[in-house]
Amino acid sequence: MEKHKIILTEEKETLLVPLHSKAMQSQLNQPILIDLKAEEILNQIEYDFEGLHVPKQTLITLAMRAKQLDTYVNEYLKHTENPLVIHLGCGLDSRVLRVAAHKGDWYDLDYPDVIALRKNFYDETDHYHMISSSVTDFGWLDQVHNGRPACIIAEGLLMYLHEHEIEQLFLKLQEHLPASEIAFDAYSTLTAKNANNHPSIKKTGAKIHWGIDDVGQIAHWGSGVDLLEEWYFTDSEDISTLAFWDRLLFRMMGSFRAAKKAHRILHLHL
Repeated sequence: MEKHKIILTEEKETLLVPLHSKAMQSQLNQPILIDLKAEEILNQIEYDFEGLHVPKQTLITLAMRAKQLDTYVNEYLKHTENPLVIHLGCGLDSRVLRVAAHKGDWYDLDYPDVIALRKNFYDETDHYHMISSSVTDFGWLDQVHNGRPACIIAEGLLMYLHEHEIEQLFLKLQEHLPASEIAFDAYSTLTAKNANNHPSIKKTGAKIHWGIDDVGQIAHWGSGVDLLEEWYFTDSEDISTLAFWDRLLFRMMGSFRAAKKAHRILHLHL
């Protein structure tokens, strides 16, 4: 089988970290996340994944992150007759397959070179669409079937943007897709400051720019933003399935507010 050689730069190359993590998790005896598509894609890519130096803790948390975001999408799909799902910074993620989205419209968005790579592994349909664009080039909103609220996912994305870019994004989403919901993972300001020393981040050359301690700060960007949930990895039901030392680490983290808020998922109503 001919393999696809990866030629991406900076933050775009970071898409390989969650791909690798989900594929590795999926192969375990007790996986947090089953992702057969990630396994399939990993076997078709020519890349030095060992060079990413992904720690075991990252493999676990990225699987937990994907599973929790899948939960939000599944709940939305369950209760929405004509759903609209938008995955910002989709990379090579297979969420559209994991949640079995067979109705409404689903849009996966990423940089043109990432979408060009993605099209080697995914096909568009009447319900599933891919958009080649930077998330901050807001012309992409004109390609979306507006007129109804959306479920918007930004997984491993917003921390690479500057705060003013995220503020503009939220305002544009409110303008074009009012009454939508958005779920994304966020670092604390301290974690964002230190994250650029993470081995995988250093390997790709990407830069972390944004962290947030108090989600209430987002309300100052514009009216009508409500917090639905602030979800912590230390509350994951999958902790009980981990090895002893991993369980102990998560439980220790759960005892300290700063550790809990270091990396969490925010679910908001716009």
